[in-house]
Amino acid sequence: MQKMNIGLQLYTLREEMATDFKGMLKKVAELGYEGVEFAGYGGLPADELKALLDELGLKGFSSHLSLHALRADLQKEINYLKAIGAQYMVCPYLFPEDRPKNADEWRTLYAELEQIGKEVQKQGLIFGYHNHDFEFEGVVGDNNPFDAMFAETTPHAVQMEMDVCWVQFAGKDPLQYIGKYAGRLPLLHLKDYSLDDQEQMVTLELGEGVVDLPAVIKAAEQAGVEWLIVEQDFCQSPPLQSIEKSYAWIKRNYLA
Repeated sequence: MQKMNIGLQLYTLREEMATDFKGMLKKVAELGYEGVEFAGYGGLPADELKALLDELGLKGFSSHLSLHALRADLQKEINYLKAIGAQYMVCPYLFPEDRPKNADEWRTLYAELEQIGKEVQKQGLIFGYHNHDFEFEGVVGDNNPFDAMFAETTPHAVQMEMDVCWVQFAGKDPLQYIGKYAGRLPLLHLKDYSLDDQEQMVTLELGEGVVDLPAVIKAAEQAGVEWLIVEQDFCQSPPLQSIEKSYAWIKRNYLA
C-alpha cells in the first residue's frame, strides 16, 4: 500500500506567517513536510509563490477558502490555485452567520456547494468540505447535517476533508466515519486533543491526546486518503515546536 503524503495546514503558523511568510515556508520544508495547505497566500502573486514552492521542494496541494471568498470571485480563486499547482480547494468553515438554521437552509447550502464543486471540477481542480463539530448537530431528513451533505451532493462535485479531531469531539467514531466515506476522502486532518475542566477542546501535538492516531492512520490508508495533514488550532507550545513534534511523531509511528 502506497504511503500517504504528509502535509501541514498553515493556519497552525498563522501568526508566524503574518510576519515571515517565506521564512516559515522554508522552515516547514526543512522539518520534512512534503506539502502545505494554505490559509492565505501572504500577499504573494501566484507565480512568485509557485517559484518559492518549487525552490523549497514543497507541494502547495490545497487551500482553505471561506464561503465568502468562493461567492465573491470563484474564478479568481480557481486561477490562483491552478497557477501554484494546487489540486484541492476546500471550504473550511461556516461562520455562525452563514450556518443553516433548519433542514431547508442546509439543503440550499448543499445545492450551492454542488454547483461550486461542479465548476471547480470542470476547470481541473477538486472541491472539498472540511468539518467541525456543528455539522453533527440537528437533523436533515434521516441524517445529521454532515451525513446529509454527502448524501445530497455528488462525489464528482464535493469531496471530503475529514477532521478526525472534530468528529470525535462531536461524539462520533472517526474510524467508522473514515470507513464510511472511503473513496470520497482524499484529505484528512490528523489532529489530537484533550478536554479541559469545562469539557472544551484543547488541541495538542500528535500522540499527546485521546485520539487513537495509529488506528486512524491505518483506516485512512485503507480508505484511499492521499494526504495526512497536521493542523493544531491552538498550540500549547510555540507553533514551530508543535509542528516539529507532531512531524517527529509521524516519522516514528508511520514513516519509519
